Amino acid sequence: MALDRRTFLSVSGRFGLASTLFPGALYTLAAQAQKQQPAGGEAKLAPITPEMVEEAAALAGVTLAPEYIQPMLDGLNEQRSGYAAIRKLDLPNSVAPAFVFDPLAPGETVNTQREQPVYSAAPSIRTAPSNPEDLAFATVIELGDLVRRRKVSSVALTEMYTERLKRYNPLLHFVITLTTDRALAQAHEADADIRRGHYRGPLHGLPWGAKDLLAVKGYPTTWGAGGFEHQTIDEDATVVKRLDSAGAVLIAKLTLGALAMGDYWFGGRTRNPWNPKQGSSGSSAGPASATSAGCVAFSIGSETLGSISAPSTRCGVTGLRPTFGFVPRTGAMALSWTMDKLGPICRAVEDCAAVLEAIYGPDGEDLSVRDAAFNWNADLDWKSLRVGYLKKTFEAQEPAKPMPPLPAGATEAEKKRRVQREQRMAAYRAQREYDRRYDVAALDKLRSMGANPIPLELPDLPFESMTPLLTAEAAAAFDQLTMSGRDKLLTRQEPEDWPNDFRVARFYPAVEYIQANRARSLGIAAMTKLFQQADVIVTSTNSEQLVVTNLTGHPAVIVPNGLRGSDAPVPPAGIPIDDQSGGPGTPVSITFLAGHYQDAKACSLARAYQQATGFQKLHPRLPK
Repeated sequence: MALDRRTFLSVSGRFGLASTLFPGALYTLAAQAQKQQPAGGEAKLAPITPEMVEEAAALAGVTLAPEYIQPMLDGLNEQRSGYAAIRKLDLPNSVAPAFVFDPLAPGETVNTQREQPVYSAAPSIRTAPSNPEDLAFATVIELGDLVRRRKVSSVALTEMYTERLKRYNPLLHFVITLTTDRALAQAHEADADIRRGHYRGPLHGLPWGAKDLLAVKGYPTTWGAGGFEHQTIDEDATVVKRLDSAGAVLIAKLTLGALAMGDYWFGGRTRNPWNPKQGSSGSSAGPASATSAGCVAFSIGSETLGSISAPSTRCGVTGLRPTFGFVPRTGAMALSWTMDKLGPICRAVEDCAAVLEAIYGPDGEDLSVRDAAFNWNADLDWKSLRVGYLKKTFEAQEPAKPMPPLPAGATEAEKKRRVQREQRMAAYRAQREYDRRYDVAALDKLRSMGANPIPLELPDLPFESMTPLLTAEAAAAFDQLTMSGRDKLLTRQEPEDWPNDFRVARFYPAVEYIQANRARSLGIAAMTKLFQQADVIVTSTNSEQLVVTNLTGHPAVIVPNGLRGSDAPVPPAGIPIDDQSGGPGTPVSITFLAGHYQDAKACSLARAYQQATGFQKLHPRLPK
């Protein structure tokens, strides 16, 4: 089961906020005592009282002696009065905090010396077919070679992929906005440039799709969310500008789950081309689905906690989640300033390398981006790399722990939700155990290729307890949405969805946020030490490493690892059909990790694995 953010956190016990609620709880209790001014006046909050402090302390699990409470009151009231001044400021999503996250551990260095990329030799497609649609599932490297040799035109590819987007969108729901006028103008320009001998590289003339959290001037940027359907941002994101410079052709803005969660957006649910009864996972739902369905040559997604990994797995495509700080996020929706990453979703690893080559590096605006080099060399001897594997992620699961009993007097609705959760947990465990055979087979294949993977273990730190950092930052990024009440316009309103998460995050204390970041520093140091033992680490995709490496900013390459067989378990009848994942004939994946800014090494081993297995050549069979 591909772990999108919702699934992972529900399986893992959500965000662990039970004992860290004091300041937010206090504010809420004070708000409950709110006194209204006469009609037309501003609401006035009642002063914080000792009784409020006692209740908030009990809610937070904090013990306060009575003699400590009275001296706190002046400070608490003064602290609260300062909130209003900040809230009156115009703080759009594009305004970042006055701090910059750096994933490097003390003493870590990066290579800044850029080299000319080396791509593989010209592929086997020597002459373009008479029907351009026969190229729908060709790789970037193959398409780029055909365009360079003028065997197929950019206009022909643009028209072909646009037609496929229109044909399959009613089935898969992956398009928010077609950018046809912009695309055709770019395609004609690309063909003219190539005729004049001005070839810009492997992306020149290739149609691509953008996750609709990237700003594109002249078109809506909806963030997939109700209430933002008509939002326009009068600039192009840095990634869009750089792909324009590379000669790529933007043909569509593709779906994402609302505000980058899951695959539900304001127009419905994006679907998995391998089984349209399933969602495509998220939040890079449209990019993965459209790439898998052969409707774009490549796409750009984003990941904060699984949003490239999960849909790439579900849809059977290749995803590259770069090192944090490799690709500028200027002009992209902010969810978590210390975790957001932009990266390519493609059909093959070398495609991802070609796209990353075009979009990485400082832009002078996103201050998190380092001047580090991504030096792709298709001729690198991957056997020179030290390979490790996360031993625990390949082992059988430990027996499931029983869930705590429901409290006496639980309602029928609560009992039903408990049954459904138990069914989901059981289905997840059954599927995870089934999928483990594919993980083990990947290790065996690497050994047969000449690798000698050494067993490694993740650091023993409470990484799951650090994940409230994400929702605290997300709640700040969308504070105006919560405070204005416009969060009710979002498509999903379940307990695990953003509106509720944002409200819960307001109870997360600043002290605990800082403490979690300090714990995160320990995690970064421990993971840096782990990568001193191996250049590339192979791991199960759907495991605890997903949380760990997103928190520590390490890169990941997610590659298809075959299709589930006819004996694959399916979810029980108690799970709604659109919550199902897996089942016969659906893709699985394997993940390759590397040290900070060592993305090229992970790509090198992942590409060698793809060449040896050919799983990237599989694609879904869609109706004509």
